[in-house]
Amino acid sequence: MIRVLLADDQSLVRAGFKALLDAQPDIEVGGEAADGEAALRKVRELRPDVVLMDIRMPVLDGLAAARRITEDQSLKDVKVVMLTTFELDEYVFEAIRSGASGFLVKDTEPEELLRAVRAVVEGDALLSPGVTRRLISEFAARSKEPAAAASLGGLTEREREVMALVGIGLSNEEIARRLVVSPLTAKTHVSRTMVKLGARDRAQLVVLAYESGLVRPGWLG
Repeated sequence: MIRVLLADDQSLVRAGFKALLDAQPDIEVGGEAADGEAALRKVRELRPDVVLMDIRMPVLDGLAAARRITEDQSLKDVKVVMLTTFELDEYVFEAIRSGASGFLVKDTEPEELLRAVRAVVEGDALLSPGVTRRLISEFAARSKEPAAAASLGGLTEREREVMALVGIGLSNEEIARRLVVSPLTAKTHVSRTMVKLGARDRAQLVVLAYESGLVRPGWLG
């Protein structure tokens, strides 16, 4: 059973998400919070699998709350998905850099929300449909100067190649077709790369691909 914490200051939004999630046989809403501080307390108390976190909340905003969760090693298994009204909310970039597993716009189709919750539990990054490459392009343009490439020294040549393809927004299936391997093999390469680099999930791998200089703006393909 996947346990979800809903953090949003709008009770109507929480009620809608709760009704949808609780209707699923493999998902349950374990708690709710109306501000960032309450969300932090609930996360530490309930240890949910996924937190659906609104970016703009009172007391402590969702971005700050997400950062505290992702920086706490005792909460390393908790995945955070940011909720936003706009697809390219300016705070989303910092949220992903801070360790969030992705983001969803609040008017996401119900099926996509359910897929999102299940996907992040499996370690996949989650970005709203149709905005993945656009988001990565924007992130690349805003990213800081690349760090020393030596940070990738522990990767094999194939793992660096796979990481670069993740960095330009390709799915495991697309990577498999590009490299002429099976989707399972592509997934294995991605997983091993994440483990070697200590990446929480695929979203953080994208960040590392840009910040290491492995992928540069304009390489989207």
